[in-house]
Amino acid sequence: MNFIGIRFCVISLLVSLAAGVGLPVLASEHLRQQVDYLSFAQGAVPVSLGGVAEELRIGLSHALMAIDGDVRGFVLTPKPGNAQSEVVFVYQLPALTRFSAFSVPNVLETPSPSQTFIRNIEIAGSNTSAEGPYQKLGTVTLSTHDKKGETTTFVVAGEIPVRWVRVSLSGGIDIQRDKTFLEFSEIIGHGRQDAVPLSQTFTGKWKGRGVLLELKQEDNRVSGCYDREGALEGTITGNILRATGRTTPAGIPSSFVLGTGANGEIFGVRSTNGAPFKLYQGESAQQVTTACSEKPVAPPGCGAILHGIQFDFDSARIRPESGALLDALAVGLKTAEASRITVIGHTSSEGSDTYNQGLSERRAKSVVAALVDRDLRKPIAASGQGEQDPIADNNTEAGRSLNRRVEIACD
Repeated sequence: MNFIGIRFCVISLLVSLAAGVGLPVLASEHLRQQVDYLSFAQGAVPVSLGGVAEELRIGLSHALMAIDGDVRGFVLTPKPGNAQSEVVFVYQLPALTRFSAFSVPNVLETPSPSQTFIRNIEIAGSNTSAEGPYQKLGTVTLSTHDKKGETTTFVVAGEIPVRWVRVSLSGGIDIQRDKTFLEFSEIIGHGRQDAVPLSQTFTGKWKGRGVLLELKQEDNRVSGCYDREGALEGTITGNILRATGRTTPAGIPSSFVLGTGANGEIFGVRSTNGAPFKLYQGESAQQVTTACSEKPVAPPGCGAILHGIQFDFDSARIRPESGALLDALAVGLKTAEASRITVIGHTSSEGSDTYNQGLSERRAKSVVAALVDRDLRKPIAASGQGEQDPIADNNTEAGRSLNRRVEIACD
């Protein structure tokens, strides 16, 4: 066992000894880079609210903020609660997931007598439905961290396969008044997950507050229009669409991370011109017409920004489910009027600059090799940009997942 493995075991042992209380630990680089399966960017979606959520005016946007990958604190309750207040969020996962541990980062207090951090967390899982029955996975009583960057971790006794996760948040660490605003940061879930089937739900039209959207899907490729005329292109990984677009005629960029619900609605987050992500939600509205209504899905080619080429974790090995997108990319590049093609790899900001630079170069080379294997005979080269050219905020997992990408440049 290497040093990192030993360190992880020691941390897990310490956390186990503190089960039910919660032990703050300063996460190692290895731990921070583990996959968070209780994250919207990994396909976890909020499906219902309970407890006093309605009374305190808590909505799906708050449930989404608790799993958006942003470890900074936020006010969970728009109306003040008290020591007995319990808020329940239920999330659906894209595939069977076996959690080994949960974490809460940055348990920090705002210096105000009318505001405090959530005190108690109970997490339960179900493999039957959003209504249960549920089996308890873990509980923790939080205490304030000494400094930023610490994480309270609590382990799961036995890896139980679940598709729905119920998170119950209650009380406050330092309640000084009967009416107190409750804060939270993020609930993180590590473990392992079965392969996620490719969603086929991204063809349609949607309308909502600030939402006017039309999408067409072919395999894991999607094109469409937003704000009626803005052009959008993206790729699907499992049940999540990651897309980028520009408005017409101003050319203002936007980034999207979107999922669909059981009733045909679309929801997720959108960032416009580099601003923080905001909730993006619309109901099915097939009467909508946009500039894309008559346009087919074109194969990716020069200028493409691709999030659907998947690699093994911390590796340059391309996963088999990326084959259809690579096939389409090869077709698009074969017909492109280009004398030279460059495949550019990009990463998010976890890890060191040097490591990310090398990883992006290795991944770009893997894509070049895959295209050559698909009989692409044009001059083609690989380049890595590491974390140096983000297109979204690295403070959230939604943003980081958009920054992990492959771009195609042509001369």
